[in-house]
Amino acid sequence: MRAWRLPTWKSDPELVEVDQPRPGPGQVVVRIGGAGACHSDLHLMREFGAGQLPWEPPFTLGHENAGWVHETGEGVTGLPVGTPVAVHGSWGCGACSRCLAGLDTYCEDPAAAPIPSGGGGLGLDGGMAEFMLVPEARHLVPLPDGLDPVTAAPLTDAALTPYHAVRRSWPKLPPGSTAVVIGIGGLGHLAVQILKATTATRVIAVDTRAAALELAERAGADLVVPAGGRAADTIRGATGGRGADAVFDCVGNDATLALGAAAGRMLGDLTIIGLGGGTLPVSFFGVPYEMSVQSTYWGSRPELVEVLDLAARGLLRVTAITFPLDEALEAYRRLEAGDVVGRAVVVP
Repeated sequence: MRAWRLPTWKSDPELVEVDQPRPGPGQVVVRIGGAGACHSDLHLMREFGAGQLPWEPPFTLGHENAGWVHETGEGVTGLPVGTPVAVHGSWGCGACSRCLAGLDTYCEDPAAAPIPSGGGGLGLDGGMAEFMLVPEARHLVPLPDGLDPVTAAPLTDAALTPYHAVRRSWPKLPPGSTAVVIGIGGLGHLAVQILKATTATRVIAVDTRAAALELAERAGADLVVPAGGRAADTIRGATGGRGADAVFDCVGNDATLALGAAAGRMLGDLTIIGLGGGTLPVSFFGVPYEMSVQSTYWGSRPELVEVLDLAARGLLRVTAITFPLDEALEAYRRLEAGDVVGRAVVVP
């Protein structure tokens, strides 16, 4: 079969022929219907080097995956061949308290995982291929009726990641509150919809690009604000001077983190979602009093079930452009150039 594999750190992936995987006991082979191209893949291609992560190339890229059960190993039940499924992409040990709660992202004993890695497409072979081996059936979530794998694939990260972040701040987002989403790309346009679908907060979207702000309006944002020197003042003016109860930074560079702190409210949340490499000095007068600043990573399997339910009910809609498997490298190039509005999905 064909697969896009990262041969070494700081390189482009290569389309190569590899053996089609076969499942062992408890394992499942998924025929890929869609694989999302993510900015995290660009970080793997451009920024990491030997020894910086607990796993090394080569491996097949693609950690946002959905498709159909193709073959199951001994002991797998409840997943007949042909079942449409989404793949929960982070694979932990399965035995620690975090993994038992479905939070493999925060596994406390990753070295004890059946195959230690960050997950499919993160050290182990992912879904930028015709077939993908999932090492444990528990990492699969059957798709609700009406949701196809091409639509579901980006939901496994681009929606799950902001959903987990927003869910943490639900108590701070009642009627009369305000939430800000910075960066209306693959994650941000879904963060806006998640806020509208699951809270009563007013949503303000911030981006540098006019097309992204238009996307935010279509996603349901109540106010869009161009990023720049007066963005924080505009947000404070729109909130009666109080600032935002929760800020979700889907970029994470120095400028956006500074904006989040400047636009936030006392007792509010500033959640760093994007991997922009920025830093935020935190001191007594550096952020509003009792503002909580946190990073998050992906989301849990139970949260993925909830995300898929929202999408199946039409409450989340992915803006996506699709590419055939042969053109996955072009998808990454366009993503890197900022030419993708929403999400890029590779369809083998």
